[in-house]
Amino acid sequence: MARKNLIEISSSSATRPEPVAPRDNRPIAGFVPQARNSAPVGGITRTLGNITEKVERANDLERQLAKGQIVVEIDPVLIDASFVEDRLEIDPVQLNELVEQIREHGQQVPILVRPHPQAKGRYQVAYGHRRLAAAKKLGLSVRAVVRDLTDDQLVVSQGQENSARTNLSYIERALFALRLEQRGFTRDIIMAALGVDKAALSKMLIVTRQVPIALVTAIGAAPEIGRRRWLELGERLETVEPDVVLAQLSADNSGQLSSDERFHRALAFASKRPALTTAPAAKAQISGVPVQFKKTASSATFVFDNKAAPGFDQFVQERLVTLFAEFQQNKGA
Repeated sequence: MARKNLIEISSSSATRPEPVAPRDNRPIAGFVPQARNSAPVGGITRTLGNITEKVERANDLERQLAKGQIVVEIDPVLIDASFVEDRLEIDPVQLNELVEQIREHGQQVPILVRPHPQAKGRYQVAYGHRRLAAAKKLGLSVRAVVRDLTDDQLVVSQGQENSARTNLSYIERALFALRLEQRGFTRDIIMAALGVDKAALSKMLIVTRQVPIALVTAIGAAPEIGRRRWLELGERLETVEPDVVLAQLSADNSGQLSSDERFHRALAFASKRPALTTAPAAKAQISGVPVQFKKTASSATFVFDNKAAPGFDQFVQERLVTLFAEFQQNKGA
């Protein structure tokens, strides 16, 4: 009986829920419990945030590449020269010096290129031809900024960089202006590329029309020769055949001279005055008088025929003073 009562008591107590103390919602030691379903949402948010950040970085990289703000390394074999030449030649001594600098210190300043407009996978130089040549000589990749450029933007960048570095001589800049004009670029673009005004550009183009390209090529860049001397040579060539000067320059073994010395030699040849040849005298027979009249640009001569009229020359000579006085009197009248 005692066991039965015990079992009933246990069963009875199991059916009744025991009283639960009221929950204390205050945080313990500052810890605020999170809901069970918050953890997965937070993880997804963090993952999406990382993806977004990576996409933004990629987009930023693309924007920088589009603006040409990223320096990349390119095989020089893939890079072509600008479509407009701005140099007559690359000085071999200066090139060797640049090669040694890059060999010792690396290429400090990148070149500027654009994707080649006609050849996919290739590039075209805006500026940096000497650095490109040095990299080729060293067998190194060239550090370059790649930028999408129009033809106008390329030639302006090319000209302004060369002007800033004072790498080009006066005649090279003049030839650059001529080539741009021949390709149909406007005067505004040419002036912007060279950093000159309208008057200076006009003088450059005058020089290129007075001095033939063949003679300029034979002389070379002439880095020490400025506008005034080139204009002087052009003026000299107005009275001397340029082919004659070019032939004399070639026959004079001037190839061993520096470019500046070749210019001075050409100017000296152009400045020589051709020997004056005596023009044949114009002869005239005075009708009815035994005298022949000869006249040149600077003198006049009477030739008397003493066989036909002996003593007539003496007669005229004695009356020259009277004749001259009569001439002066008529002239004053």
